[in-house]
Amino acid sequence: MIGRWGGMNDGTTDGRSGRGDAGPDRRLIIGGGLAAVLLAIIGATGGWVLAGDRKPTTPLSADATGGPTPSAQPTTSPPRSRPTPAAKPSSAAPAQPTGLTVPDLVGMDFEEAREELRDRGLGWRFVFGRGNSSSVRSTNPEAGTPVKRGITVVVNVAGAAPPNEVPDLIGDDCSDAKDRLVDDGFSPRYPTGKSGTVTAQDPPDGTMRQWNDIVSIWCGTA
Repeated sequence: MIGRWGGMNDGTTDGRSGRGDAGPDRRLIIGGGLAAVLLAIIGATGGWVLAGDRKPTTPLSADATGGPTPSAQPTTSPPRSRPTPAAKPSSAAPAQPTGLTVPDLVGMDFEEAREELRDRGLGWRFVFGRGNSSSVRSTNPEAGTPVKRGITVVVNVAGAAPPNEVPDLIGDDCSDAKDRLVDDGFSPRYPTGKSGTVTAQDPPDGTMRQWNDIVSIWCGTA
């Protein structure tokens, strides 16, 4: 029996059967493997911790042209506004009143009222009513109103416009013919201009018309 199993003595220890790889070398191999596994776990854990502390970098956004969008510039506070200096008083002298006012024409004959306005350098326009009176009923502007020289005063006459005869103006200077028409209460018109000699008129002389009616005169070279 001993001779038969003699070749297997390497596999027994103290009469107990055992494995051939249970010696010191196997324990060293197992211990080394455990150490390597532990080191691998520690290394992975440390790398995860370090990776968790690192913040991800935000990539630059691209604008419409495909390039990176520049970082926003720091906002600067607006400059403080300075108080506006008080306006200096103007050295120009204020306009002096002319002292010209509308005269009191109410109750006056309208032809006399016209002369009063003419003497003051004011214009006039008669508005006639329907009665027989030639007296002034009201004016616009009213009497006493400050006015400038050259403005037109509207004179309201109580009665209707009286009739008047158209003068003969042929051969007169155009400016003189205009003055005659205005004095007679007519309104001149100038189809060919205001310079030269009157070569024609309408209506013709001797025609009866009323105040404010239009008389046309053609002025130019005869």
